[in-house]
Amino acid sequence: MIEIAGTEYAFTDPLILLVAGGIALLLLILVLLVRSVKIGSNAAKMVGPIAQQMGQLNHAVQSLGQGQERLAGGLQSNAELQSASQAQILQTMEMRLASVQQQMQERLHENSVKAARSLSDMQEKLNQSVHGSTVKTTKSLTELQERLATIDKAQANIEKLSGDVLGLQDILSNKQTRGAFGEIQLNDIVSKALPSNAYSFQSTLSNGKRADCLIHLPNPPGPIVVDSKFPLEAYEALRNANTKAEAEQAARAMRVAVKTHINAISERYIIEGETADGALMFLPSEAVYAELHASFPEVVREGFEKRVWIVSPTTCMATLNTMRAILKDAQMREQAGAIRTELGKLFQDVERLGTRVSNLDRHFGQAAKDISEIKISADKAGRRARRLDNFDFEELAPDTENSTLAPPVAE
Repeated sequence: MIEIAGTEYAFTDPLILLVAGGIALLLLILVLLVRSVKIGSNAAKMVGPIAQQMGQLNHAVQSLGQGQERLAGGLQSNAELQSASQAQILQTMEMRLASVQQQMQERLHENSVKAARSLSDMQEKLNQSVHGSTVKTTKSLTELQERLATIDKAQANIEKLSGDVLGLQDILSNKQTRGAFGEIQLNDIVSKALPSNAYSFQSTLSNGKRADCLIHLPNPPGPIVVDSKFPLEAYEALRNANTKAEAEQAARAMRVAVKTHINAISERYIIEGETADGALMFLPSEAVYAELHASFPEVVREGFEKRVWIVSPTTCMATLNTMRAILKDAQMREQAGAIRTELGKLFQDVERLGTRVSNLDRHFGQAAKDISEIKISADKAGRRARRLDNFDFEELAPDTENSTLAPPVAE
């Protein structure tokens, strides 16, 4: 590559080859001049031919100068064209570069906007997630605190219940306190199931025996006694037995104790003509009631034979509800006469009301008839007034209504 006038040309370019040919021709001329100097002696002889050659050479040199001038002009025009094309190419490249730069800026702006939006969305989602997690954590902590408070309360209740159980054991270990506990429990059950005038506590019977509770049922069956005392020592011994022999001995003792208590209730609280033909033995413990029915069914059957029915707190409530229905039915029977009397009075009032309604209907019918006749008279009076107003004195047809009142006037 060779640079001429700021433009690069290749060695194979025609212009470069032409310039090289001209230079080679000049070198040839110089060589010929040198040879002409060396052969100075022979110059005279060869003046003519040399002059002729010099003329030709001069003509060739002139042609070469013209060609060189044309070559320079061509090179200059080519350089101008090359410069113009380079300028156009640079301008095109600058325009494309500016367009690409603008597109890149727009894409970068769009990407930045999208990135900012995505970042905002992610931040919002993160905030929501953090807020939700905070709320859930707060709620969980609140529920945990509530559960801990409930556990503390339950623990306090358990501790209190443990103390109550110990107190209950102390109560049940003494006969007098155990009897008072059974009476209190029976009092609570009876007061909830029956009206206050249907029972009485610590009532004395004709034989001098005092009943824990006397329920005033109508005859039949009559007042029934509920006894709340029970021999619990035999049941405690049966429950605490460790060997088979101890268990058998405790079972025999419990069987004897329960039979003795059933006989005592049957003899003390079943009085013919004064009480019902049966009594209730109240057990303040469901466990004792279940043990009797599970392990001592013959004792329960003997109680049925003696007309002593064994009840627990649950079965006692059911029995009392049945008694309440009996009391209600008895009260209904007592009030049956009063109800019949009131029904008779109500029937008389209804008949009297029907008679008065008939009279009122007859009065309304007569009033409607009178109003109809009044309307007829008003219509006739209106027609007569209109005739008089129009000076129409033609003889009117006699009114059936007025014909009976006055005779027609003669002309």
